[in-house]
Amino acid sequence: MKRWLAALGAFMLPAGCSADPVTAQPTLDGRPPIVIAHRGASGERPEHTIAAYRLAIEQGADFIEPDLVLTKDGVLVARHENEISETTDVAEHREFADRKAVKTIDGKKVEGWFTEDFTLAELKTLRARERLPRLRGTDYDGRFEIPTFEEILTLLAEANRGRAKPVGVYPETKHPSYFASIGLPHESPLLAMLDRFGYRGRSAPVFIQSFEVGNLIDLRARSDLPLIQLMDVEGGPADRPGTGYAAMASPSGLKMIAAYADGIGPNKAMVIPRGTLGRLVTPTSLVRDAHEAGLKVHPWTFRRENYFLPLGDRGGVNPAGHGDLAAEIGAYLATGIDGLFSDNVREAVAARTGR
Repeated sequence: MKRWLAALGAFMLPAGCSADPVTAQPTLDGRPPIVIAHRGASGERPEHTIAAYRLAIEQGADFIEPDLVLTKDGVLVARHENEISETTDVAEHREFADRKAVKTIDGKKVEGWFTEDFTLAELKTLRARERLPRLRGTDYDGRFEIPTFEEILTLLAEANRGRAKPVGVYPETKHPSYFASIGLPHESPLLAMLDRFGYRGRSAPVFIQSFEVGNLIDLRARSDLPLIQLMDVEGGPADRPGTGYAAMASPSGLKMIAAYADGIGPNKAMVIPRGTLGRLVTPTSLVRDAHEAGLKVHPWTFRRENYFLPLGDRGGVNPAGHGDLAAEIGAYLATGIDGLFSDNVREAVAARTGR
């Protein structure tokens, strides 16, 4: 552990950063930070597919992350959103043309096709597509099904057979108050499926995350599994219209979160903002404040494409080109974060070990 902390101390803010170098801070529990495969190895395979999750496990992820929505028949499936026109070929299926609809989700009008209007059998006829084709291409479009949460946990059970340290699961409940309003709440099927696969107790290799609050409070009343409150730079929880994430990220707000959750998952800009021309600047006090409240910090999302990187870490002007992701991750590791979400597991694991 001391060797790891010493190595972490060598990390500085990336080249071109306007801030002074920072002294590396420890994680909340002193353990190395975890690497969470954001929707699987989604930098290399279409997100939320068994292929993406399997590759992430092979590349050394500590956790894989499925975003969970529900079907018409109440089955948990993995999609970034319940509107699926961006991530599947549903628009090409003439038999589903009349399913296109306009709905209000979290106060916003959304047009498209929605998982809650399809049975699982119908969704299984669709195929996944790359959500960011201009940055990542379309070579794998049309190859993979939409996976159920049960299929993802089955994959993990098989992959963890014989492992001393299991790869964990980090599910996100997507739009939980909306789904509850249409009679498809997440909580019961989620907890039942996790229990069926042996995820029980505080030490289980699982974190359940949500951008909403009531969903997490309900889960805490029914389970002692670890919970994470997600946060963004702007806005606030859809089920708490009078509350903003900025207030929740204050020291007093973090103490309130600690009453029902075990950590926070902030937009990474809440940990180290970007200043002029997209350069990283001085870290905020968020990690320190969260640790003082007893909360872990798992920021999102780290990606290797120039389009997503700070100015000083980009590898040219092509938005789809790859830059120095390790340098960006290094700056965040030095703040004491307890884990990070990345589309690029191989690079994130290497950055954590300094290799």
